[in-house]
Amino acid sequence: MKFRRTLLGLAAAATALCMFSTGAMAQAAYKPEYKMSLVLGPPTPWGQAGKIWADLVKERTQGRINIKLYPGVSLIQGDQTREFSALRQGVIDMAVGSTINWSPQVKQLNLFSMPFLMPDYAAIDALTQGEVGKDMFKTLDKAGVVPLAWGENGYREITNSKKPIKSPADLKGMKIRVVGSPIYSDMFTALGANPTQMSWADAQPALASGAVDGQENPLFLFTVLKMHTVGQKFVTTWGYVADPLVFVVNKEIWASWTPADQAIVRQAAVDAGKQEIALARKGLVEADKPVLKDIAAMGVTVTQLTPDEREAFVKATRPVYDKWKSTVGADLVAKAEKAIAARQK
Repeated sequence: MKFRRTLLGLAAAATALCMFSTGAMAQAAYKPEYKMSLVLGPPTPWGQAGKIWADLVKERTQGRINIKLYPGVSLIQGDQTREFSALRQGVIDMAVGSTINWSPQVKQLNLFSMPFLMPDYAAIDALTQGEVGKDMFKTLDKAGVVPLAWGENGYREITNSKKPIKSPADLKGMKIRVVGSPIYSDMFTALGANPTQMSWADAQPALASGAVDGQENPLFLFTVLKMHTVGQKFVTTWGYVADPLVFVVNKEIWASWTPADQAIVRQAAVDAGKQEIALARKGLVEADKPVLKDIAAMGVTVTQLTPDEREAFVKATRPVYDKWKSTVGADLVAKAEKAIAARQK
């Protein structure tokens, strides 16, 4: 009996040692630092998304997972349209990325850039928090990344250095900087403008020199970057597209973490996403829209379109909407339209 007890004790000790070794090996496989790619850093809501996520992960994993932020898509020399490919290849470990920037690689993401599809914040939520959002996550997973949560870059409004924009005719011949996604070139061409694709790093000096007349972006960017100092004296709120953000992890990195840590990272992304969406909408969901007042106080002319004025832009871009329906997927577009129609305002 004594011999048997000794054997059992040795077996238990060996099992414990093996379990400890396995855990230690898994822990040893963790990188000392994980690289998170962002287009914008703090203090923008987008940059805050990355910071909040990284801080929550470090705290909740007790320092097992340390994340360093790389804003300005610096890991890929500022070329934001290469971010998704770099994620799949492992050049980037994690990202809070834009559906616009990733749409050249994942065509379904162009859904969010369909002109005037989402008329209000409830419409965005109806998509990202509903079946369409789940479908998008399945698509992203198949495309080679692990999607965890939604964030938001916000509605993209148009600014320029020339005049108030109230109708498509006002855009005629205007040079507008657009992101490197073909649907944006199609939209501004349909509106009679001269769209110019360039990275944001190149856009700022182009605006300052007058080589480009205008640009479109969420309004928080206008205030953070003080865009009135680069000639942007006119703002029109038209809410033509919104840009959801996605919290993702490279698949190999994800597989290297324990299930417990995976759960922590996922929940931290969800929590960070909720906080970031609130930041992105701050000053814009209130009835008096204080962000617009802040911009007007910079000496900028702010134009808010009437429903009839907005409808003229909707009609002018409808051929683009119809053209891109097949690229995005007719069934997906129909599901999105149905979800938006059924939304609770």
